[in-house]
Amino acid sequence: MTASVGARPAPRRGRARARHRLAVLGFLAPAIIGFVLFFGYPLVTTVVFSFTKYDLINPPEFNGLANYEFMFKDPLLTKAIANTLWFVVVLTIARTVFALGVASVIARLKSGVGLIRTLCYLPSLAPPVAATLVFFMVLRPNGGPVDSVLGWFGVDSPLWFSDPAWAKPGITAIMLWISGDLMIIILAAILDVPQEQYEAAELDGAGPIRRWWHVTLPTISPVLLFGVVNSVILALQLFTQAVVAGSAGSGAADATGSTKYLGFPDNSTLTFPVYLYTQGFRYFDMGYAAAMATVLFVISFAVTIVLVQRMRKNSSAEEGGPGA
Repeated sequence: MTASVGARPAPRRGRARARHRLAVLGFLAPAIIGFVLFFGYPLVTTVVFSFTKYDLINPPEFNGLANYEFMFKDPLLTKAIANTLWFVVVLTIARTVFALGVASVIARLKSGVGLIRTLCYLPSLAPPVAATLVFFMVLRPNGGPVDSVLGWFGVDSPLWFSDPAWAKPGITAIMLWISGDLMIIILAAILDVPQEQYEAAELDGAGPIRRWWHVTLPTISPVLLFGVVNSVILALQLFTQAVVAGSAGSGAADATGSTKYLGFPDNSTLTFPVYLYTQGFRYFDMGYAAAMATVLFVISFAVTIVLVQRMRKNSSAEEGGPGA
């Protein structure tokens, strides 16, 4: 009798767990449905289309690995990959160092911190098209503000977005100007460093530079690695700034801002996403564009996994200490 009485609550607990799971699933349903509809389905469809010849008009025709094989023969794709790798290396380093430098300076200010922090963050809120056009006007070779200032010192201004050698540095300057979001994240990490560590290092005779090198940097290293991951993904997906800069630099953009000279000048702004867009929506070779998108996704995912694994190893090593 005792065993049967004690066993009765089990079905009730089972029903309670089932109701709890259904409630959790109900709350998660909007996110799950959104993920499936707007990420999962497009991803699977893109992979399927990458094995077809598809022009958005006629039904897709299966062509096996032809799209992937053509990538090794496409000279413009090689140029686009080279430009994208340039941004991955240069932009990632420059953006992380720039955000770290600005955050370190703001963290040492005694007054006006809120105003300066706001002014440094505001450019990141500007729409990418507007920010690029503003920079184009500022760097305009004939009569632009930078051209006028350099003229006072007798220095000839570069042609910037009309010169293949300066177009990518010009886009990098735009990306640095709108990197306030990363700066704010790094600033929060710097301000979160325990003061006791600085005081202990000062008692050991460490100056400001050594304290910054041996205390600040190791403490915020996970945040810096996050900045590297974020910058790498941003560089791999660089599109709007390259299109607008190339269109404005060519001087051939129509009223809608579009131009046939994508990659101007001399394909120096032709990044992987820009070339992907060109193949898919200008030449309507959607199968080849889908193959390029699949490759870009795989590369971005692989780079992210490697960097995240590196971050976890560094965190484990710091938690374990020297004796671990």
